[in-house]
Amino acid sequence: MKIKAISLHQPWASMIAQGSKTIETRNWPTSHRGDLLIVSTKKPEIPGLLSGYALCIVNVVDCRPMNVQDESAARCKWRSGAWAWVLDDIRRIEPFRMRGYQGIYVVEIEE
Repeated sequence: MKIKAISLHQPWASMIAQGSKTIETRNWPTSHRGDLLIVSTKKPEIPGLLSGYALCIVNVVDCRPMNVQDESAARCKWRSGAWAWVLDDIRRIEPFRMRGYQGIYVVEIEE
């Protein structure tokens, strides 16, 4: 099946997969709503965390300017110009190697 994906640095990719980070922050908004595959970038390599792997599928339910109340869910401090991508229905998958790209991209994965 084809699915949109985004690559994130560690440890944030794993925080999303574990459900402890439910807002991803970006400097740009997205109009995408629906499933999004979370892929960890190859670097930096952090002991105990997978780098260069698809980790989970999330549902992007909203995208709006970040506010101070988002800090806990985003696991970062508020910053001017940041966009909050609100994530729901986090589904862990069996991790598999995947090459990452910048921005949102489309990949083919097995169901």
